[in-house]
Amino acid sequence: MPPEPIFDRLCLIGVGLIGSSIARAAKEKGGIARTIVAHTRREATLARVRELGFADVVEPDAAKAVEGCDGVILCVPVGAYAGVMRTIAPHLAPGCVLSDVGSTKGSVIRDLSPLLPPGIHLIPAHPMAGTEHSGPDAGFATLFEGRYCILTPLSGSDRAAAEKVAELWRRCGSMVERMDAETHDKVVAIVSHLPHLIAFTICGTADDLAEETREAVLKFAASGFRDFTRIAASDVDMWRDIFLNNRDALLEMLARFTEDSHALARAVRWGQAEFIEDRIRRGRRIRRGLIERKQA
Repeated sequence: MPPEPIFDRLCLIGVGLIGSSIARAAKEKGGIARTIVAHTRREATLARVRELGFADVVEPDAAKAVEGCDGVILCVPVGAYAGVMRTIAPHLAPGCVLSDVGSTKGSVIRDLSPLLPPGIHLIPAHPMAGTEHSGPDAGFATLFEGRYCILTPLSGSDRAAAEKVAELWRRCGSMVERMDAETHDKVVAIVSHLPHLIAFTICGTADDLAEETREAVLKFAASGFRDFTRIAASDVDMWRDIFLNNRDALLEMLARFTEDSHALARAVRWGQAEFIEDRIRRGRRIRRGLIERKQA
């Protein structure tokens, strides 16, 4: 028998890859919510969510969607949070637990805290899982299994509310960690945001090449370049908002990366084989570490 549901009525604001995967996990695994409410504004997406059947209620009005819900998760690009919060704040039920899935946490606290009604518990979260695909068809119930979810509760947050969010992610299959928002944003800047920035840049560089060279790039692309194109196929709105809302941490990591890449370029220019070998060995060591932690 599945455990008693954490939430009676859980509302997902946004049903792309992450939102639809939460809904699917709730349906398939049980013990997360008795009723799943899904909100999206686009008529075509509404119709598709109804066809897929992973939500009990599909509501185009965000204010109506959150009414009577004891749990609400924002699953839209982080740049949309403040606008969504202004719409739903007057309609949140007393004692409601409000969380999110955004890849930046400092901006989430900045944008949501001033709009938070009394008695509503904000517990920011970030599931470290995803693919390059988007939309309600992209989700799957096992997306979060074996992946970390980072919670960044505010100082003085309600412990029971934080535990509810943590347990939700455990039942989705995640390993839960807690850290402060500033540390989170620096960590994800190096492990996620900077790699995406590099991937978008490399693909842009390839696209700017002369026509005959670009065709050769696409025709003979090796696995390394193909990996970059997979990352670069990610959602435009989501990654625009991530870059703009984690600006300081991303620029700090980009500056450090630029210094290191210049150092490696000098080693290549001057034939410093020992330096080059050291960088390659360090890369191999990090890869082994990911494999040992079952994160690769």
